[in-house]
Amino acid sequence: MIKIWTDGTEAGLTDRLRERGSTFVYAQTAAPERAVSVTMPVRLQSWDTAFGLAPVFEMNLPEGVLRERIRLAFAKATGVFDEFDLLTIVGRSQVGRIRYTGVDDALDEAVPFQSVDEVLASRRGSNLYRDLLERFATSSGISGVQPKVLIRDEGDSRTLTDAGKRISPSYRGATHIVKFWEPNEFPELAANEFFCLKVAEHCGLDVPRYRLSEDRTALVVDRFDLRPDGTYRGFEDFCVLNARRTDEKYRGSYETSVLKRFGQFVSAEKMSGESEKLFTLIALNCAIRNGNAHLKNFGICYDDVLGEAWLAPVYDLVTTTVCMPNDNMALTLNGTIHWPAMKDLQRLGETRAFTSAAVIRRILERIADALADVTVELADFSREYPAFAPIGERMIEQWEIGSRSLRGA
Repeated sequence: MIKIWTDGTEAGLTDRLRERGSTFVYAQTAAPERAVSVTMPVRLQSWDTAFGLAPVFEMNLPEGVLRERIRLAFAKATGVFDEFDLLTIVGRSQVGRIRYTGVDDALDEAVPFQSVDEVLASRRGSNLYRDLLERFATSSGISGVQPKVLIRDEGDSRTLTDAGKRISPSYRGATHIVKFWEPNEFPELAANEFFCLKVAEHCGLDVPRYRLSEDRTALVVDRFDLRPDGTYRGFEDFCVLNARRTDEKYRGSYETSVLKRFGQFVSAEKMSGESEKLFTLIALNCAIRNGNAHLKNFGICYDDVLGEAWLAPVYDLVTTTVCMPNDNMALTLNGTIHWPAMKDLQRLGETRAFTSAAVIRRILERIADALADVTVELADFSREYPAFAPIGERMIEQWEIGSRSLRGA
């Protein structure tokens, strides 16, 4: 049995249900604002899941290398290892406002200190990234197939400032996400994401501070859910909003599973501006040829689970066709996963984002202009780092194809 906390206050308990499912029940004293998700309001009746955990509890479970490392470390002791076991291990440090502990345990979110400057200055071939996995695996409740960990360097988090005030020195939770990759499997993927985020920034989208390490093997990103007072914003990805498990993240369409679903959780007052941002992000993913823009790579944020929600800042942007030339879209658009033409994006914006044709044209032009601007920086970077040049050249080729599609060429 696991105790679940929201905003630092006990919300309820979850436990295994029958052979493969789970159940969650709110504490009798839980107020409406203790809801664990915008999709699971406080009620007397339990919330039962036939297979695995409820999507909001599964949302931050590590995948890939990090999950396997944790499994190998704990499976021998437990005999078996499922999602429930994984949640008990990484649950005290998560993205968003939910935390998990044992039934009788107090909430302790302390994460070891790690200098961001040390990560950024690391050299290829050092043991730093192996050490990060060893030290931070059990405090890294964050999803994703590639290795990523949550670390703490409260003195570095410039994005946490509020009128010049930094986060309290007594804060002991994670402040940054460090993402790194196996260079032989995904060469230069950190730099790939770095420049894709630059394009998003040039498009005017909300992007958390991000920095590339000197050896180009790691990306350090400030977490966007942490507020200056040390509390956390709510965050839920579109798997949660669609009541789908992580392994269903490629199931759905941009029309219904993303844009239409988004409209169910954003107020009418915010809908116009926020839907334009979401449409921009979808079109950007198409233009940079990101075949990994699945349901878990879009999300909403909120300060109050009962209040206003908005589109989460941009994260996990890469040009996947650099490594997988035949890659297609992660979700369908107009019934297909093939990359869309300008007319397909125009139809999407007009029918699902309820945006005028003139606004859509400006958005697509802005994305194309952003690609052109960052292409110049990408070419300069390729000349400065010849080992990156083959990847940089392929990114530019893919961006040119995407940009032409935006302009109807």
